[in-house]
Amino acid sequence: MPSRKKSTMFAMAFLTCFCSFVMICVVLATQHWISSKVHFSGTNSTTTVSLTYGLFGGTCEQFSSGLLVPGMNFQVADILKNAKAKGIITAIIVILVLSLLVSLLSSGFTCTNAVSNPYQTFLGPIAVYTWNSLCGIFVLVAMILFPVNIEGNGLSVELAHGCFSALQTLVKSEHTYGYSYWIMLLIIFLNIASIIIVYFYDHARYSKKKEQERPIENAPKDMILF
Repeated sequence: MPSRKKSTMFAMAFLTCFCSFVMICVVLATQHWISSKVHFSGTNSTTTVSLTYGLFGGTCEQFSSGLLVPGMNFQVADILKNAKAKGIITAIIVILVLSLLVSLLSSGFTCTNAVSNPYQTFLGPIAVYTWNSLCGIFVLVAMILFPVNIEGNGLSVELAHGCFSALQTLVKSEHTYGYSYWIMLLIIFLNIASIIIVYFYDHARYSKKKEQERPIENAPKDMILF
């Protein structure tokens, strides 16, 4: 059985890993990644399309010359025609699913270490460092790719055209990232917290072990004479 200190530290790490897993599920399930206002100009009027969406779908409304056109729900895969933008969305989904699986593995390893002493080295702290690092990297890549898709490929503009085909000349677009996007920052912090917790335990264990293995010259003189 593991010591009380080890059980406590790995239980805390398990909690942060499990919270990371839950947060990734929230990120994938919610459609509040971004809210955009895309402004278009026509011959005799100006039109603003308001969109709120995530990786799979969202809602859009059109304001034209002070009149509100009834909003509609949409699926990103159905109305997005830009192959490059669609490819990046697919890549983000795949990356987050991988991070979900990695987070689940990390939760399993921390739970195992909280209730037992694995004989294999790769099942101990090294596994926790590895899987949490991978999860954090995956989520960070997703955080980078999404704004690249917004700014580089004009994702919101493409979706606005998909919702309302009669739109004309683009004037400008404004974006505000929603809670579904910023939760990914919390996920990265949770993974860092898991690594720090396990590192403190591992470092303390290593220091205690080195203390017990002090060479004989550090022993008291009367003990050496004996």
